[in-house]
Amino acid sequence: MSNLRQDFYHAIRAVLIEARAYTARAVNTAMVVAYWEIGRLLVEEEQQGQRRAEYGTQLLALLSERLTAEFGKGFDERNLRYMREFYHTFPIRNALRSNLSWTHYRLLSKVAKPEARAFYEEECATQNWSTRELERQITTLTYERLLLSRDKQGALHDQRAAAEHYTPADFIKDPYVLEFLGLKDVPKLTESQLESGLIEHLQEFMLELGKGFSFVARQQRLTIDGDHFYIDLVFYNRFLRCFVLVDLKLGKLTHQDLGQMQFYVNYYTRELRQEWESPAIGIVMCAQKNDAVVRYTLPDGEQRVLAAQYQMHLPTEEELAAELRRQQSAHNLLAGLSKESELGEEQ
Repeated sequence: MSNLRQDFYHAIRAVLIEARAYTARAVNTAMVVAYWEIGRLLVEEEQQGQRRAEYGTQLLALLSERLTAEFGKGFDERNLRYMREFYHTFPIRNALRSNLSWTHYRLLSKVAKPEARAFYEEECATQNWSTRELERQITTLTYERLLLSRDKQGALHDQRAAAEHYTPADFIKDPYVLEFLGLKDVPKLTESQLESGLIEHLQEFMLELGKGFSFVARQQRLTIDGDHFYIDLVFYNRFLRCFVLVDLKLGKLTHQDLGQMQFYVNYYTRELRQEWESPAIGIVMCAQKNDAVVRYTLPDGEQRVLAAQYQMHLPTEEELAAELRRQQSAHNLLAGLSKESELGEEQ
């Protein structure tokens, strides 16, 4: 008998793979809905009962024992409490996302701030985050870092907005958290080692950068009138429709670092972009940022060159709050100095 045609085999294989994926999605959705319903019934039963803590404890213990005897593992008292909390946190059944698993929702239910939880739910659903990636985004306080970098207390921009509504600042976190590199001893690092580590963990780094990024080049060489210049990392962002240039700096940010990046951005914008693309943007990632240097080096208006710190450990909310206060104080001080200067010129 002759061998099977490869195209015939792969066609049948694709059907089976799609069927399995559909079955998995259907089972996942059914499980999420079932656990939501169990949570709802628990809450309603407790509300109709004696409204005492011991009643809830007895109810969970008795229910867990009978469910486990009939349906097996997965119905211990802790999981029943998760289901009850799930219903409390997501009370609208029709608002549940079909592509989020029970583990996704368990992680989301632990996020205390409603606005942060809504952000992670939206990003997780639209960007297809795994449960591991969702946990990392929550642990590294991505929502708080985006608020900090945008210097505002209100809600984040709608992440589903049209591409032309995005600005470079909408994609910058400050600080970036690079704990996935496993590098603790920053003073002994070299920029080459840091760059190599980011390339080795490119997927994690692009997720940390944000959404819509694709890798273009490492140590991209620019030759201008016989002189060679090298950009550490080059990406492209499909939402911004532009190149994103990244330079890594181990020490404190200087005005020369910003000037160099402005040079790279100007070259890419004038020489390499297509008519339908936006001007390039540059990010100088440094171990220590100086807000005054940024303000007085770069021109006013929408910035195409941005500076952001990086750190090798997970930040705490207290650290981020302290950084926010520091940046606001620096901003207010600089604004006051600028106002005094303007008044002096008028007199």
